[in-house]
Amino acid sequence: MRCVDCGTTQPIQKERERLANVRVIVNRDGNSQPYNVNLPAQEELRVGGELLVDDQAKDVVLTEITSLETDRRVETANAREIKTIWARAIDDVTLKVSVYKNGVTRPLNTQASGKDVFERGEVLEIDGIRFQVIKIKLRGEGFADRAEAKDIVRVWGREL
Repeated sequence: MRCVDCGTTQPIQKERERLANVRVIVNRDGNSQPYNVNLPAQEELRVGGELLVDDQAKDVVLTEITSLETDRRVETANAREIKTIWARAIDDVTLKVSVYKNGVTRPLNTQASGKDVFERGEVLEIDGIRFQVIKIKLRGEGFADRAEAKDIVRVWGREL
């Protein structure tokens, strides 16, 4: 570091960032997979936040935190206090779709990137079935005219 008064340079020892090894349970389509990650001990995590799970022994998964466990379930905590993080994978998601025609509803599933955007009114095709999106149900609550796949519970459509 350079002194602003005299111009001399002094070496500075940067304090090493402490890490906390945290267990993360990631749910993808009903299957849970355990991971271990090192996070900065002071990092504050919160339910609903995104977490990139990079387990050296396994793989890398983008997740949304669904629950934090210290001595009890909490909404926010520093990484050093957390025993287990519960999360769901949001990098690739299964999009559930219900398509109806003439009083008959068919369930369809397709894989989508969590960042893919779906809109009411757009025309899609899954398994050779063309339909127009008429309703989008969100994970939190309520409905939307437009949403990313990671936030969608189900899409309803009318077959064309």
